[in-house]
Amino acid sequence: MLDRPEIVCICGSARVASGMRDANRDLTFAGIMIVAPGEAGATVGSISSEQKTMLDVLHLHKIDLADRVLVVNPGGHVGESTREEIAYARANGKPVSFSDPV
Repeated sequence: MLDRPEIVCICGSARVASGMRDANRDLTFAGIMIVAPGEAGATVGSISSEQKTMLDVLHLHKIDLADRVLVVNPGGHVGESTREEIAYARANGKPVSFSDPV
Protein backbone atom coordinates (compact mmCIF):
# COMPACT_ATOMS: atom_id res chain seq x y z
CA MET A 1 0.00 0.00 0.00
CA LEU A 2 1.25 3.46 -0.88
CA ASP A 3 1.88 5.94 1.90
CA ARG A 4 1.03 8.73 -0.53
CA PRO A 5 -1.78 9.32 -2.99
CA GLU A 6 -1.63 7.50 -6.30
CA ILE A 7 -0.06 9.57 -9.10
CA VAL A 8 -1.71 9.41 -12.53
CA CYS A 9 -0.27 10.94 -15.69
CA ILE A 10 -2.93 12.09 -18.13
CA CYS A 11 -2.10 11.76 -21.82
CA GLY A 12 -4.08 12.75 -24.88
CA SER A 13 -4.24 14.86 -28.00
CA ALA A 14 -4.17 18.64 -27.67
CA ARG A 15 -7.56 18.65 -29.38
CA VAL A 16 -9.10 16.97 -26.30
CA ALA A 17 -7.68 19.45 -23.78
CA SER A 18 -11.11 20.03 -22.24
CA GLY A 19 -11.52 16.27 -21.70
CA MET A 20 -8.11 16.11 -20.04
CA ARG A 21 -9.08 19.01 -17.76
CA ASP A 22 -12.30 17.17 -16.86
CA ALA A 23 -10.34 13.99 -16.07
CA ASN A 24 -7.87 16.04 -14.02
CA ARG A 25 -10.69 17.54 -11.96
CA ASP A 26 -12.49 14.22 -11.44
CA LEU A 27 -9.34 12.35 -10.41
CA THR A 28 -8.19 15.19 -8.15
CA PHE A 29 -11.52 15.11 -6.30
CA ALA A 30 -11.01 11.34 -5.95
CA GLY A 31 -7.80 12.06 -4.03
CA ILE A 32 -5.41 11.23 -6.87
CA MET A 33 -2.37 13.35 -7.71
CA ILE A 34 -2.28 14.36 -11.37
CA VAL A 35 0.52 15.15 -13.77
CA ALA A 36 -0.72 16.30 -17.16
CA PRO A 37 0.46 17.90 -20.37
CA GLY A 38 1.49 21.53 -20.04
CA GLU A 39 -0.99 24.08 -21.30
CA ALA A 40 0.66 25.47 -24.43
CA GLY A 41 -2.08 27.72 -25.70
CA ALA A 42 -5.20 27.37 -27.75
CA THR A 43 -3.52 25.88 -30.81
CA VAL A 44 -0.51 23.67 -31.35
CA GLY A 45 0.67 26.09 -34.07
CA SER A 46 1.18 28.73 -31.39
CA ILE A 47 4.42 27.08 -30.20
CA SER A 48 7.70 26.52 -32.00
CA SER A 49 8.99 23.09 -32.97
CA GLU A 50 11.71 23.46 -30.31
CA GLN A 51 9.08 24.19 -27.67
CA LYS A 52 7.01 21.20 -28.84
CA THR A 53 10.06 18.93 -28.55
CA MET A 54 10.82 20.24 -25.06
CA LEU A 55 7.19 19.73 -23.96
CA ASP A 56 7.21 16.18 -25.36
CA VAL A 57 10.38 15.29 -23.42
CA LEU A 58 9.01 16.93 -20.28
CA HIS A 59 5.84 14.86 -20.59
CA LEU A 60 7.87 11.63 -20.75
CA HIS A 61 9.45 12.64 -17.43
CA LYS A 62 5.94 13.13 -16.04
CA ILE A 63 5.12 9.57 -17.12
CA ASP A 64 8.23 8.44 -15.20
CA LEU A 65 6.84 10.07 -12.04
CA ALA A 66 3.43 8.43 -12.36
CA ASP A 67 2.15 5.16 -10.97
CA ARG A 68 -0.06 4.74 -14.05
CA VAL A 69 -1.19 6.52 -17.21
CA LEU A 70 -4.71 7.50 -18.23
CA VAL A 71 -5.18 8.21 -21.93
CA VAL A 72 -8.08 10.57 -22.62
CA ASN A 73 -9.31 9.41 -26.03
CA PRO A 74 -12.94 10.34 -26.74
CA GLY A 75 -14.32 8.19 -29.52
CA GLY A 76 -11.18 6.06 -29.38
CA HIS A 77 -8.98 8.74 -30.99
CA VAL A 78 -5.26 8.38 -30.23
CA GLY A 79 -2.83 10.63 -32.12
CA GLU A 80 0.76 9.91 -33.03
CA SER A 81 2.33 11.71 -30.03
CA THR A 82 -0.05 9.96 -27.67
CA ARG A 83 0.78 6.56 -29.24
CA GLU A 84 4.46 7.32 -28.57
CA GLU A 85 3.64 8.18 -24.94
CA ILE A 86 1.69 4.93 -24.56
CA ALA A 87 4.61 2.93 -25.96
CA TYR A 88 7.02 4.75 -23.63
CA ALA A 89 4.81 4.12 -20.60
CA ARG A 90 4.41 0.42 -21.39
CA ALA A 91 8.14 0.01 -22.08
CA ASN A 92 8.77 1.43 -18.62
CA GLY A 93 6.26 -0.81 -16.85
CA LYS A 94 3.50 1.75 -16.33
CA PRO A 95 -0.07 0.46 -16.52
CA VAL A 96 -2.06 2.29 -19.22
CA SER A 97 -5.84 2.72 -19.26
CA PHE A 98 -8.14 4.60 -21.62
CA SER A 99 -11.14 6.87 -21.04
CA ASP A 100 -12.76 5.21 -24.09
CA PRO A 101 -11.79 1.63 -24.90
CA VAL A 102 -9.83 1.23 -28.12
